[in-house]
Amino acid sequence: MAIIIKSPQEIEAMKEAGRISAKVLREVGARVEPGISTLELDSIAETLIRLEGGIPAFKGLYGFPASICASVNEQIVHGIPSAKTILREGDIISIDTGATVDGWVGDNAWTYPVGTISADKQRLLETTEACMWAGINEAVAGNHVGDIGHAVQKLAESKGYGVVREYVGHGVGRQMHEDPNVPNFGRKGGRELLRVGMVIAIEPMINMGSRWTRRHSDGWLVTTRDGKPSAHFEKTVAITADGPLILTTEPDHERPV
Repeated sequence: MAIIIKSPQEIEAMKEAGRISAKVLREVGARVEPGISTLELDSIAETLIRLEGGIPAFKGLYGFPASICASVNEQIVHGIPSAKTILREGDIISIDTGATVDGWVGDNAWTYPVGTISADKQRLLETTEACMWAGINEAVAGNHVGDIGHAVQKLAESKGYGVVREYVGHGVGRQMHEDPNVPNFGRKGGRELLRVGMVIAIEPMINMGSRWTRRHSDGWLVTTRDGKPSAHFEKTVAITADGPLILTTEPDHERPV
């Protein structure tokens, strides 16, 4: 699949899918607390997406059964929501969700604390979010995809964390996953040239321990091999002549790049 360049009008059209994705992620995150199940969070997300006029982008994608990926503690990505998974004080949970509006996709993720978490987990969350912003700051026309990965990797590894390699960011458009892949590691000047009109998901997945992963028998869940916690943050970003434009955003609920 070739990289699909979006026109300014198409990027404008993608903003509504991004707005809904961001709003739903924020509102579901606000419901994270000890005692709630990940299935309850999924139900909240689907209801909100549909009330906003969107379609859950994940549900049915490659056969995935839910509207969010809910990944707790050592779970990196693609956790299937379950009534049996009850959040406990001190957990962290990555919630990844997206909405489709008029055929356009918005994709985003955030890792939330459940109640009060340890200092080690708090540092992991703060560093992983900082890695995402570092990657976004490199999403400039004339740079390369490798500049994004290099920025993420350099920051994460400087703090002693492992950078997941098997799962990466990606292009976004009328499909959830388009070219190019956007790894969270790499060298400056490597991989594809970033051009105005590209839209990509930048999503660091950072482990407290080693970078090594394990995929589970359900075909979806990915965990750290050493059982240590992992965090995941993601935004959908357009490359514009004026710099990176975050599409998964809401007015009054966004940190500037």
